[in-house]
Amino acid sequence: MKFPLMSKALALGGVVLGLMWALGSVQDVVHEREARRGEAERSVVNSLAGTQSLLGPVLLRHCTETWTQESGRGADRVVSTEQRDIELALAPTTLKGITSVGLEPRHRGLFKVNGYAAKAQVDVAWADLSGLVPKALHANAKLSCDAPVVSVGVSDGRGIRLARLSVQGQELRVKSGTQHPAHAQGFHGRLPEGLMAAADLGQPTQGFSGQLMLELAGTRGLSIAPVADRSDVSMSSAWPHPSFGGRFLPSERQVSAQGFTATWRVTSLATSAQRDFYKGDALCPHGTDQTAATMKARRYTSVDSGEPSEAAAPPARCIETFGVDFVDVVNPYVLSDRATKYGLLFITLTFVGVILVEVLHRLRVHPIQYLLVGLALTIFFLLLISLSEHMAFLRAYAIAAVACTSLLTFYASHILGGWGRGLAFGSATSMLYGTLYALLQMEQSSLVLGSIMLFVVLAIVMVLTRRIDWYALIQQMRGVSLDDLVAPEPAELSAKPGQLA
Repeated sequence: MKFPLMSKALALGGVVLGLMWALGSVQDVVHEREARRGEAERSVVNSLAGTQSLLGPVLLRHCTETWTQESGRGADRVVSTEQRDIELALAPTTLKGITSVGLEPRHRGLFKVNGYAAKAQVDVAWADLSGLVPKALHANAKLSCDAPVVSVGVSDGRGIRLARLSVQGQELRVKSGTQHPAHAQGFHGRLPEGLMAAADLGQPTQGFSGQLMLELAGTRGLSIAPVADRSDVSMSSAWPHPSFGGRFLPSERQVSAQGFTATWRVTSLATSAQRDFYKGDALCPHGTDQTAATMKARRYTSVDSGEPSEAAAPPARCIETFGVDFVDVVNPYVLSDRATKYGLLFITLTFVGVILVEVLHRLRVHPIQYLLVGLALTIFFLLLISLSEHMAFLRAYAIAAVACTSLLTFYASHILGGWGRGLAFGSATSMLYGTLYALLQMEQSSLVLGSIMLFVVLAIVMVLTRRIDWYALIQQMRGVSLDDLVAPEPAELSAKPGQLA
């Protein structure tokens, strides 16, 4: 062949393209398995409960204003009775909550979903109840009101396992529904008659306290809406990988391998949650876009303005929340997807090593042998994703890496001409696997580590090839000796003129 170097370069280019297609197929498998995991998670959510958000306890009261309206004069005088409904809401002055979360993983086939059961004790207090006393807007109007209710809203009512409400030490009968049109899911308890008597007469009222005992199941995350003037909430769990989110991070937190504890302290000066609640905004599942929810018309009266909002309002926003997601940082599908993205670099570096051995030791490695080496490297990623579904990711990675390294060491000892070179090649491959695992674990530092690795590889190649005469090497690979390129002496030309023809 006249141009063996070019032919081999083209063949290696074809091999690389084929391996890129193979890596793409492995990535498709990873994405397909990840999609199936998402389906399994949605199945658990549909059967158990989704991400939970908690609002309350708060006080709600329904009142009616009735008045007479006169029109016309004399014989045409008409007297009609008019009425309007008034919906009043009052957020607590203080809210103190203690929540312990126990993880209850659920499985769908090979896939695990992080379910949980939260046990919460919430103590609330109101400085006074004057915010639940309606104001008449018409002369000679008559006001009539129902007894207030203590209302608690959740984003997914299917997760309610146990709910107890008490006020002033007296336990209330808990019923389904919040009695709030914007928060359909939850429960409420009606206050005893007479507790609002003093407030209805315009007399000063004493402090009013209540307590909530709640067991709530859900998946993925738990959050709380800080609608009180001051909210102090502590949360603890044995989950070692919490992801704190929402609009506020904990003011104090401790995270260890045994779990976490976190404390939030939020006032109404720092959040719009109380104002959003009065406007009738939505209680969205944790992590929902703040502008995603569209709710009913806002009907509840703001204590600040004292005026009802009866007209249709623009799409409601989500009430601000804070909370935690129970994330699995060792997600095999995410890590496998990241690993396959390094696959082409991994194969290229291995091929560079084989080419160096070819050049330095004057060996010849066929493109088919390159292809087999590349396929072994590609199979590693398929082994990784399949094994990680049945065992811990580190163990799956170790098994796949050892299997592929052993195979490559055995094969390289034959194509590179000896066990010494094969062992050296296997050692270099194992170092690549170790570096790749470090890249997967150090997400924040993966770019700098990868850049340093590439620089080191380039430096090694430059040092090892610094004395190579590439022109001579190319001619040798073409099968032409350098001596044949030297022009013959004139005497030899005159002696053998026939050879010039």
